Amino acid sequence: MKRTRHLRWWIIGLVTLGTVLNYLARSSLSVAAPTLKAEFGMTTEDYSWVVLAFQGAYTIMQTVSGAILDVLGTRIGFGLFAVGWALANMAHALATGWPSLAFFRGLLGATEAAAIPAGTKAVSEWFPPRERAMATGVFQMGTSVGNMIAPPLVAFCILYWGWQSAFVVTGALSLVWAAGWWWGYRSPTEHRGLSDAERTHIEAGREKDDVRDKPATRRQVLKSRSFWAIAIPRFLAEPAWQTFNFFIPLYLVAVWKLDLKSIALWAWLPFLAADFGSLASGLLPGWLMRRGSSVIASRKLTMTFGAICMVGPACIGLAGSPGLAIILFCVGGFAHQMLSGALLTLCADVFDSRTVATASGMAGSIAWIGGMLFTFAIGQSADAYGYSPLFVALALLDLAGAAVLWTLLANRKPEI
Repeated sequence: MKRTRHLRWWIIGLVTLGTVLNYLARSSLSVAAPTLKAEFGMTTEDYSWVVLAFQGAYTIMQTVSGAILDVLGTRIGFGLFAVGWALANMAHALATGWPSLAFFRGLLGATEAAAIPAGTKAVSEWFPPRERAMATGVFQMGTSVGNMIAPPLVAFCILYWGWQSAFVVTGALSLVWAAGWWWGYRSPTEHRGLSDAERTHIEAGREKDDVRDKPATRRQVLKSRSFWAIAIPRFLAEPAWQTFNFFIPLYLVAVWKLDLKSIALWAWLPFLAADFGSLASGLLPGWLMRRGSSVIASRKLTMTFGAICMVGPACIGLAGSPGLAIILFCVGGFAHQMLSGALLTLCADVFDSRTVATASGMAGSIAWIGGMLFTFAIGQSADAYGYSPLFVALALLDLAGAAVLWTLLANRKPEI
């Protein structure tokens, strides 16, 4: 078989495309939310319960899906979950009110939970330690690209074909990708297109990986100080991304009275900025390591810089126009994806490739508990008190997460 140059980057491109479609599917609801609130007579609290159904299922399945991926392997596991989320998203078109919408949303959350653990596992399999930050940044860009595509695509579908079509179209795209994934993905040990030179490059610097006879158990992961150094900051950081994903359109309608066309025009911009944040999460650690920082220290510094930048969205309540509010959301999107990329990469740094999906999934479950709690807070308080105090809280949570990371994760060798 003909060898493919730089195959590992083609592989991460395939992972990135899957992440794009995963986030496109989940973001369809936030763009359609103003339409569905009118269609079903939903309050903001009703909508928050729909979001919580997704978050609850996603939270539980992050841990489960990570374990499944480690057992079945990246190719089979990710492919099966992709088919599941595609069908669940298309089923949204059958909803007749917010309870049925919440049911289908829960199915989507349960199946979409595999995306980040699968991406992290693929990075661990295909990249040496010094390239993992960039590879993680690349596939993490898919999360913001999916959110960026959603406003214009979903608004177009709603305006021309009705709200049901938005879910059918975005779900069908994921089905196509699942077929491409099954055809195109193999692990480095199985891929016939991988050259000997690139295989040697992938193995470089991985002498500390897979040193155990058996992969670490869940109990060993939970007892690891390094795990909690990642999980607690993710718990504190996830509310920001959940808020950007699910509430930007509602904020623009509630505070600035924008219509669906205006939302389609502006709501994608924070996710474009988030792409640059993902890219920065890959570039900054490499720059720091070339100047003497260790691998772990470079991740901590990157996360901290992102947390400091979250001061931007904390000031949204002071914005005098929707344009300025969008700019501050852009700062928040950039900041969150930078710090999130550093935290995701740390899983591949401190856990071996046989355990990384399990560890990432467990940390993801803890993170999404934080997102759920904050969504509940929004549902209970946004209509009464507005969004401004909530945006301030997001910045404070990320700064606290940076402090926890520096406290718990000393610059030492991985524990597991």
